[in-house]
Amino acid sequence: MQIKRRYLFFPDKEGTEKTGYKPAGKLRFRIRYGHGSIVAFNVGYRVKLDMWITEAQRCKSGSTHGEKKISATEINNEIQRLENLATEVFKMFEVNNHLPTENEFREAFNEANDKYFGKPVSGKLPKTFFEIFDEFTNTMGVQNQWTKATYTKFAAIRKHLYTFNSKLSFDTLSDNDMLKYVAYLHSLDFRNTTIDKNVDFVKWFIKWAYGQNYYQGNVHLTFRPKFKGTDGNQKEVIHLTWDELNHLYEFDFSKARKEIKPNEFQPLDPENAKALERIRDVFCFTCFTGLRYSDVAKLSKADVKSTYISIVTQKTSDGIRVELNDFSKEILDKYKNAQFKNDKVLPVISNQKMNEQLKDMGEIAGINEPQRIVYFKGNQRVEEVHPKYSLLTTHCGRRTFIVNALYLNIPAEVIMRWTGHSDYKAMKPYVKIVDELKVQEMNKFNRK
Repeated sequence: MQIKRRYLFFPDKEGTEKTGYKPAGKLRFRIRYGHGSIVAFNVGYRVKLDMWITEAQRCKSGSTHGEKKISATEINNEIQRLENLATEVFKMFEVNNHLPTENEFREAFNEANDKYFGKPVSGKLPKTFFEIFDEFTNTMGVQNQWTKATYTKFAAIRKHLYTFNSKLSFDTLSDNDMLKYVAYLHSLDFRNTTIDKNVDFVKWFIKWAYGQNYYQGNVHLTFRPKFKGTDGNQKEVIHLTWDELNHLYEFDFSKARKEIKPNEFQPLDPENAKALERIRDVFCFTCFTGLRYSDVAKLSKADVKSTYISIVTQKTSDGIRVELNDFSKEILDKYKNAQFKNDKVLPVISNQKMNEQLKDMGEIAGINEPQRIVYFKGNQRVEEVHPKYSLLTTHCGRRTFIVNALYLNIPAEVIMRWTGHSDYKAMKPYVKIVDELKVQEMNKFNRK
């Protein structure tokens, strides 16, 4: 948000005094902002009224003021400093999307002014580690337009830090503290990939605190742990093959049966079949466009043109254009006369509910190819095999699009324009999969 404000510096004529037979007044700083809020401060000087330029709100150059003959340059510099200080305080409130009360602004302004002169801040105790963490999440959340999921993620990190050590302090924070924190996360039986992301987020917070002068150390630079299995080489990209995708796209849920006991099946309830059909359509739409779930969830009729989709992505705020193909256009046409909330084009449900129902959808549709998963917990390598349907999530649609696009020999540079990936590094796991698929296909030419 932007807070409208107006600054006024003026000599207070009330209680003027004679200084060298020239009337003088206390210099005041008045700020009007918002919807009629007013705060005022003493500048700390007395100025001669006949040496004050009202239009410029400055003392006349070369003049002196008060019994101590303070120069106009000194007073004008202080005026400029206070004006800049007020602007910085307003920016702080704007970043937090908050219009301050008069008391809130006065307190924040005085605190900032005390910091400038190195004074104790209004007798307050320094902020704790977790108060600073809350300030970080509030500031970054507004600045980067975090989603609810991102706020939830950082709330979990805060909880882990507090449970690990409720007395954490930037005065004593060291690499050893971070090593102990990593050990604590291992004790929660987290995978290395999860711990790696957690540590990266904590280091981001520490780096921010350093930039705000809350922290004077260098842990954010020196702490560089290495976790097995986080280099991307072990990453399994769960996706549907082109055959699986076409099978799912054409699957008729109204004629499907669900296993209720071993070797005992019953037809799907019509409402359940219709719900799974909608889940399938939304999921397949991500498979044929490469859009994230968050972008499909907010896709409105205004975003859809005759031959392409044009959106600003929810996660990265990038503007992207995705051309429609026969499949994605067919799905849109299927729902073009339906009315959804906020003029949305598809029947999208919450991410959590969709992830749950995707597994039912995949199982009923027979997406059950065994899928090997490899991950690390500390130094331990863990290998598991699951039916593919049990691993389906909304993000698998985006992965399916990338893998199949590469397999169809669409250049990576073109795919990145559709998906919004900023560098080729993010495409490497997908390229590896396609290379393996090509080897398998070439083997079909070998003599048996």
